[in-house]
Amino acid sequence: MNPVPAIDPAQAAGQRLRERMFRGATFAAALLVLLLLGGVAFSLAVGSWPAFAHFKFAFLTREIWNPVTDEYGALAPIFGTLVTSFLALLLAIPVSLGIAIFLTELAPVWLKRPVGIAIELLAAVPSIIFGIWGLFVLAPILQRHVQPWLIDALGPLPFVGKLFQGPPYGIGILTAGLVLAIMVIPFVSAVMRDVFETVPDVLKESGYGLGATTWEVIWQVVVPYSRTGMIGGIMLGLGRALGETMAVTFVIGNAHRISSSLLAPGTTISASIANEFAEAVGDLYTSSLIALGALLFLITFTVIAAARFMLLRLDRRALSSV
Repeated sequence: MNPVPAIDPAQAAGQRLRERMFRGATFAAALLVLLLLGGVAFSLAVGSWPAFAHFKFAFLTREIWNPVTDEYGALAPIFGTLVTSFLALLLAIPVSLGIAIFLTELAPVWLKRPVGIAIELLAAVPSIIFGIWGLFVLAPILQRHVQPWLIDALGPLPFVGKLFQGPPYGIGILTAGLVLAIMVIPFVSAVMRDVFETVPDVLKESGYGLGATTWEVIWQVVVPYSRTGMIGGIMLGLGRALGETMAVTFVIGNAHRISSSLLAPGTTISASIANEFAEAVGDLYTSSLIALGALLFLITFTVIAAARFMLLRLDRRALSSV
C-alpha cells in the first residue's frame, strides 16, 4: 500500500503561486510609492526650470517678489517657513513632552482616557478652523495684551530685543508660530505618549526599586529608552509645520519681506503658493510659484533625511555602548 504524501503536490503548487502573487503585489505597492515620489519630483523640476534658468541662483537669495515687473525671489518665503516651523517646535516640544509624561506616568486612571481623546480630537480639527480662530481670537489678544508687553519688556534688551520691536500688528511671524505650535502639539504628544507606553514596566520598577524618584525614572529610564520614537514624533510635527498652508495664510500677514522682528508680517512658501497660484499670469510667474513648491519639497526631504541619519547614528552609538 503506497503511503499518502504529507503535502499534496497540487496544494503545494497553489501555495507557491499565492506566495509569488503576494510578493509581486507587495513589490508593486512599494515600487508605486517610489514612482509617485519620482513623478512629483520630476513634475516640480520641469515646472520650476524656467524660473531657475531665468533667475539662476539669485532666485534663492533675493527678497523681491513683484509680479508687475516679473521679478521674483524665494528668500522671504524660505525665511518665513523655517522661522515659523522653528518657533512651532520650540513651543510645542516642551508642552507635548509634558502631556505625554503626564498621561503615561502621573495622570490618575480616570483622567487618562478623557485627556487622550481630547488630544486626538484636537488633531482632527481642520487647519482652516485654526486659521479662523487665530485671526479673529488669538491675533486680537496678542495685539492688545501680549505684544505690547513684549515690546516694552524685551524690546530694549540687547540682541534679543530686535526680535520684539515694531508696532503690535497682532498678525505676523510670532502669531503664525503660535498657531502652528497648537496644531503640532496633538501629533507630537500622541506619538510620544504611545512611545512611552512601550517602555517595559520592569525597567521602571527596577529604577523605583533602586530608590529613584519619579523624575529620575522619567529622565533616566523612560526618555532614553524612547529617544528614537520621540525624535520620530518631533519630525512628524516638523513636517506638519513646514507644509501647513491655510492656517498660516490667515495669520502671517502675507508680506514678501524679511524683518528681524517676530512681530512683523511675513510669508511662507505654502502661503505664497495658496495666495497667488490662482491669479498667476505668465509662464515666469507660474514657474516661480512651482519653484517655491520644489524648494519646499527639497527642504522637507532634506529635513527627513537628516532625521533618519541622526536616528541611525543614535542607534549605532547605542549598540556600540552595549
